[in-house]
Amino acid sequence: MATVEFALGLTIGAIFYLWQHYKFRQQLKKIVNSVSHQSDREISLPPLSLMRRELHHLESQRQKLAEETNSWQEIVEQAPVGYLQVDRENQLLWCNEQARILLRIDRWREGEIRLLLELIRSYELDCLVEKTRKSQESQEQEWTFYVTRHVSSASSNRVNIETPDAPPQPSRIIEAIALKGYSLPLPNQEIGIFIVNRQPLVELSASRDRSVADLFHELKTPLTSISLVAETLVKRIENPERRWVEKMLQETTRLIKLVGEWLDLTQLEANPLNHLKYEKIELLNLIDSVWQTLEPIAQKKQVTLKLTGKNPSLFFADKFRLIQVFMNLLENAIKHSPERETIVVQVSQKPVFNDGKSWQIIIDIIDSGTGFTPSDLPYVFDRLYRGDKSRSRQFKSNSPEGSGLGLAIVQQIIQAHQGFIKAKNHPDLGGAWLQITLPVAQITHN
Repeated sequence: MATVEFALGLTIGAIFYLWQHYKFRQQLKKIVNSVSHQSDREISLPPLSLMRRELHHLESQRQKLAEETNSWQEIVEQAPVGYLQVDRENQLLWCNEQARILLRIDRWREGEIRLLLELIRSYELDCLVEKTRKSQESQEQEWTFYVTRHVSSASSNRVNIETPDAPPQPSRIIEAIALKGYSLPLPNQEIGIFIVNRQPLVELSASRDRSVADLFHELKTPLTSISLVAETLVKRIENPERRWVEKMLQETTRLIKLVGEWLDLTQLEANPLNHLKYEKIELLNLIDSVWQTLEPIAQKKQVTLKLTGKNPSLFFADKFRLIQVFMNLLENAIKHSPERETIVVQVSQKPVFNDGKSWQIIIDIIDSGTGFTPSDLPYVFDRLYRGDKSRSRQFKSNSPEGSGLGLAIVQQIIQAHQGFIKAKNHPDLGGAWLQITLPVAQITHN
C-alpha cells in the first residue's frame, strides 16, 4: 500500500513538474518570438538556447548601433557647420567643434550636461529651440550673435600716449557674427540645431557696398556743383525753360540725398559703435515728439496716433538715431494709412532670460494700410529693393523725395543698438506691422 501511495505521489509530482516546465517553455517561447529574428526552423531549438542566441544578437545590435552613432558623431564633428543637441530640459547634450567655435562655447566638456543658456547667451537661439519644441516642426532663423572679448591693450593697436610705460589694461571688443539656424525635432523631445556661419557672405556684401560707397563719394562733389548751378539758373530763367531747370534741380537734390544716405548707411555698417552717442532716453516722449513733427502731414488725412505703453521707459540709446528711425517708420505709416484711420504704437518690455537682469523693449508700429506683399516681405530691408509698385513703402525711390534706403537705414540703426526689426502684416488689421526689439540692461518706471 505504501508503495502504491509513493508511486502515485511521484507520478503527481512528475506531472506537476512537467506542467510547470511546459508553461515556462511556452512563456519563454513567447518572449523569444516577440524579439526573435530567427526562422521557424531555428525557433524549434530549446528555449534557453534561443534566449542565449537572442541576447547575443541584441548585444551585437547594441554594439553596431553604438558604432554607427560614433561614426555619425565623427562625421558631424568634421562638418563645416555647427551642430547642437539639447534635451527636453534645454540642457546641452552634445555639440561639434564648429559650434564651439561659432558660439564661443569654452566652458563645456563632452559628457558634461549644462543648461544651454548658461553656455550661450542668445535669446534668438533659445526662441528657436522653444518654437521647434512647441510646433514639432523644423524651423529656421537668422540673427546676429554678439560676443564680448577681453583683450589687453598690448595686443591691440591702441597706443597709450599719456602713460606709454603703464602695464597693459584689458579692454572689451564686441564682435558681431551673422548666423542662421536650422532646427529639427528629435525623439524624447530633444532638439537638434544646425548653425551656419553667414559672416563671410555678410562681409562679401559689405565689400560690395563699400565699392558702391566709394563711387557715391566720388559723385557727391559733382552733384553738389550741378545743384548749385541749377539753383542759380532757376532764378534767372523764365518759363517754359525754368520748368525744366526746376525738374533738374529736384532730381539732383534727390540724388544728393541718395548719396548722403548711402554713405551714412555704409559708415553705420563699418563702425556702428563709433557713430552712436548713448544717452538716457524717455522712449514714449521721444515717439510723441516725432509724431508732433509729422502731425501736419497726418492732419491732411485725419490720421491719428494711439501710443500705449509704460511711461516712461528709460534706457540708453542714440537719441538722434532713434528720432531718425521713428521719423521714417511713422511717416511711412501715415502715407499708407487710409483717411480717418489710427496708427498704433505699442511699447512693452519683457525679461530676456528670466533672470531679472537683462530686459528687452518691444516697439510695435501698426497701420491700417494694405500691408506688405508676402513675396516682398523677406526683402523689404534690402537697399533699393523693387517689389510690388503698389506698395512704395519698400522703395521710396519711386517718390520724388524718397531715396529707397529708408528701411535699410532703420534696420542698420537698430542693429547698431544690438537689436533687430521684423516686418510682417498684422493678422487682424491687415496693415503693415513693424516690430522693433531693443536690448536694455535696466528699465526704470515711475
